Amino acid sequence: MTLTTAWTIVIICLIGVPIAYILFAYLKRLTAKKIMNQKFPESWESYLKKNLELYEKLPQKLQKRLQQLILLIIATKEFEGCKGLKITDEIKVTIAGEAAVLILQKDIITPYPNLQTILVYPHAYFASSKQNISGNLTLENLPSARLGESWQYGDVIVAWDHAKQGGRNMDDGHNVVFHEFSHQLDQETGSANGVPPMDKATFKTWGSILGKDYLELCKKKNKHQKDVIDSYGATNPAEFFAVATEAFFEKPHQLYEAHEKLFEELKLYYKIDPREFD
Repeated sequence: MTLTTAWTIVIICLIGVPIAYILFAYLKRLTAKKIMNQKFPESWESYLKKNLELYEKLPQKLQKRLQQLILLIIATKEFEGCKGLKITDEIKVTIAGEAAVLILQKDIITPYPNLQTILVYPHAYFASSKQNISGNLTLENLPSARLGESWQYGDVIVAWDHAKQGGRNMDDGHNVVFHEFSHQLDQETGSANGVPPMDKATFKTWGSILGKDYLELCKKKNKHQKDVIDSYGATNPAEFFAVATEAFFEKPHQLYEAHEKLFEELKLYYKIDPREFD
């Protein structure tokens, strides 16, 4: 091989990689658009009207956007029933619909990219957790009742009865799908730390504002004082972000009154103001 030939191969490789990446991204967006442009079944819309209280409060444009995201989520994620639960279209549309609310105003063609499977239990389930103490020493906690979980790569787990109730009652401040899928957003950075991927403008004030309100919630919990943000958010910054997300979408007016700066940060991140749909 001559030197000229060797350099030609190197140049082709260098030029080819970016072009291949651009082509891949283009085809990915094309496929996503094809899925989103499919006709949304009437029976699926009936499930939304029945199980997602927010749906009929949205303007027509956002209803259409929600439908497109549901089509995309259902086409790209596996749904698996647990403890004998049979997965139905109602289950898929309801859970996908709630998950789509969090990304309703975001320019996304790959929703929840790390997620592969949505595991659905009929109701609360029991699971144990493992905690690394030191080196190879691991402590396994006793099983506890759970409504959902989010794993950084692969799975989200939700209890169907609570997912359905969360969609039907959008003003109690609790929604297991919002909670677990906000963890998925958080985990896109590689770890669950309460800081999901965001633009520089949002990142500048995110840490200071959420950090301040997180510490404030910890103090209130220790004093047994209530807040619009559930006290479970005092567990760690990741749980604070998830619980604050629930309050943002379900109790937007109360959250704004109690934590105005936090509300504005979440509004900037989610690119939506839930107060407009009350």
